[in-house]
Amino acid sequence: MKKKKLLVGFVGILILSCGISIGALASSSLQEIKAYLNGSLKIRVNGNIEQLKDGNGQQVLPITYNGTTFLPVRSVSDVLGIPVTYDNKANEVILGEQSGETPISKDTPIKNEDFDDTLYSKDPTQTTINGKNYGEVLFSPPGENFNYVAFTPNGKYKKLYLQFAAVKEKILGLEIKELEKNALLKKVGEIKTEDGIQTIEVDITGVKTITIDVDKKQEAGYVIPLTTSYYK
Repeated sequence: MKKKKLLVGFVGILILSCGISIGALASSSLQEIKAYLNGSLKIRVNGNIEQLKDGNGQQVLPITYNGTTFLPVRSVSDVLGIPVTYDNKANEVILGEQSGETPISKDTPIKNEDFDDTLYSKDPTQTTINGKNYGEVLFSPPGENFNYVAFTPNGKYKKLYLQFAAVKEKILGLEIKELEKNALLKKVGEIKTEDGIQTIEVDITGVKTITIDVDKKQEAGYVIPLTTSYYK
């Protein structure tokens, strides 16, 4: 494979995968390296081959450098269903739930804000996904035609981190829109049941009402955890 000259080290790769510009990271800690984009390497998760994608759904490739393979953290977190955020002030990539030192007001779970509660559930048989009980969810049971969900951040936040999982059958896709302007904010492709919980990041700056249109067959269902989906 043709060599690609990269102007970032491993830390730079992680930060860029979270959507942070290289200009924000310009410092003496960056080192110029030469590495390879490794298009032949396959990523298998829980027995299934997964395609790594960026926040816009475009394919991204692993990088091989000095015999070590580096994976884009945003793509890996999406495949594993693990939240990932970037703390600009601390210059940290944060995987998993926020630490107890994070102010409560920084990340606001959707359950604390206005949402369409048609599918609201606290039933453990519906809130438990892969052995983890999420407490409060929006649950669309298989066999029903609930293809629409709405949230109302009222323009208070810049980002939505939506957690979503398919139930019984795969979801064909999602369209996340701004209701007032009927503007497409994000289009998400197929989500399979074996994918587990997926974290979808959406720019919602200035958005008052978010709608989520779910493209699915009737036998498919879906679940949205309200306790781990959040605004920022």
